[in-house]
Amino acid sequence: MKMELVQQQLKEWGEIMITTSGGATFEIHLGDTTFDFDNRLIKLNTPHAHYVIDGDSVELVTKHYGHKDD
Repeated sequence: MKMELVQQQLKEWGEIMITTSGGATFEIHLGDTTFDFDNRLIKLNTPHAHYVIDGDSVELVTKHYGHKDD
């Protein structure tokens, strides 16, 4: 999936889950994610780590609703 589509889905929903071709899953949000179109990268900054994801390796986008954390 092209990263432009991933960015579009994130802008529409505000928070999405992405799964890469390698099987890694990330929850990304508008406030913690940037898109580097020159290098085809999605950059996710969290309190615990900074992730650099191959922008065109996303195979699945999941839109989910908020829920109470148990």
